[in-house]
Amino acid sequence: MTTNQPLVQDPTLPAATADAPWWKGAVIYQVYPRSFADSNGDGIGDLAGITARLDYVASLGVDAIWLSPFYPSPMDDFGYDIADYCDVDPSFGSLADFDALVARAHVLGLKVTTDLVFAHTSDRHAWFAESRARRDNPKADWYVWADARADGSPPTNWQSVFGGPAWTWDARRGQYYMHNFLGTQPQLNGHNPEVQDALLAVVRFWLDRGVDGFRIDAINFSMHDPELRDNPPAPPSNKRRTRPFDFQQKIYNQSHPDIPLFLERIRALTDERGGFTVAEVGGDDSAREMKLFTEGDRRLNSAYGFDFLYADRLTPRLVREAAEQWPDAPGVGWPSWAFENHDAPRAISRWAGEGVDTAAFARMKIALLAALRGNIILYNGEELGLDQVDIPYEMVKDPEALKNWPLTLSRDGARTPLPWAADAAHAGFSSVEPWLPIGPAHRARAVDRQQDDPDSLLNLTRRLVSLRAANPALRLGRDAHWIAQGDLLGFDRIAGDVRVRCLFNLGGETIGIAGPGGGGVPIIGLNGADTETLPPCGAIWLIMEGQD
Repeated sequence: MTTNQPLVQDPTLPAATADAPWWKGAVIYQVYPRSFADSNGDGIGDLAGITARLDYVASLGVDAIWLSPFYPSPMDDFGYDIADYCDVDPSFGSLADFDALVARAHVLGLKVTTDLVFAHTSDRHAWFAESRARRDNPKADWYVWADARADGSPPTNWQSVFGGPAWTWDARRGQYYMHNFLGTQPQLNGHNPEVQDALLAVVRFWLDRGVDGFRIDAINFSMHDPELRDNPPAPPSNKRRTRPFDFQQKIYNQSHPDIPLFLERIRALTDERGGFTVAEVGGDDSAREMKLFTEGDRRLNSAYGFDFLYADRLTPRLVREAAEQWPDAPGVGWPSWAFENHDAPRAISRWAGEGVDTAAFARMKIALLAALRGNIILYNGEELGLDQVDIPYEMVKDPEALKNWPLTLSRDGARTPLPWAADAAHAGFSSVEPWLPIGPAHRARAVDRQQDDPDSLLNLTRRLVSLRAANPALRLGRDAHWIAQGDLLGFDRIAGDVRVRCLFNLGGETIGIAGPGGGGVPIIGLNGADTETLPPCGAIWLIMEGQD
């Protein structure tokens, strides 16, 4: 038996439920445009480069792409500081390039989702220029402004995520403006109905251009406490605190109870076009907020948090506890999961410890992701097994890392260019030096090295995505019968009379599974796994006889 070829692949498995919405159980491929493919030789990835590579994305069998921001921006936070919601930054191309991308994606059967940042804009946005001009103009209340305290200090003790107070003095208005992130990312006043109407017009603009859905960034930061009450201090913790932000309970600067009402307005609009919405929700209270933001049929379709993205170890307990936050029960939303993205270190580098076979671990990890109930998000390069790149300080671009160096790991290490051709200049990403360096180990994992290798992680990912799409239990079923014993992780995925048992060894010693495996028929077995044993990093999916 080879290490990662399917033991059994039954072509008679029933197709996933036909009447489910396209996004439910979907595999979504995140494209970080700046680092995907450079078409014009300036060292920066662009929309035309993405379009040229969409056949590759479609070959993965994914349902949709998610494009990180490509809008006009001064790039202080690399696109998450938007200066115009309804255009394309020249570094990425034009609206015509975007239209061509959507058209090609749809021809290939791919849905297109884009990133929307509704908590803040760039300070270069025309809305903010008007708002800061004086206190009595039509957009005076479109951002969060407040007078200084009697001693001239900021209105509250709130701290920004990237370090320092969440307030910046503006001499034009003679007031402070709020920012939860960079000082160049002023906070929109999400309580203002005119602001909400303007943001809904943005949603409508992109729906009209053929966009199929939206990932909504940092949505729990979109409304503050209008009474401007101070945050209380955080309780004592053994965790190392690297930012002033970590010393507070974030009660009043974010997470206002009116946020779900705005989300209902977004959902009503996207439902008119069959669109999809997924929220990014981070922070100390993310589990509660994700469920609140997706509750019932009137709020967002899905949400994901940082259960795995910031975890320094992958354990059975972590997986079980994260999944069990989303029971298959009336009124509970539908989860999405990501092991990697542009904000977190590559999972291989976080989770495959010393002495671990990283290639085997990568195979097991992708099989686990593909088995989870919910939508799954693949970050570009994850299918190649890319590791985190160590970016020297003099090359760091990430503003958070620059502000907190060396205690905050640079996000740049997960944003390096995708390697397309091992022996080409700049690994086939660009004809010139790219904006970030190619990872030292990434040429050996380039697309062209893996494309025709049946045992590659790339081709394993294709097989797993295909199996997930073909099996209703894996795509849409509930989960049950959890096992989290030592290094053994197990669960069943069940839809009707189809039951798939998924077993994984997250440790370094072989585990016997004759009891838990229980006579199933293998769909796929990895790293030497069979119906009796799971070697280190072993994984197996089994069709079980009989109903639950």
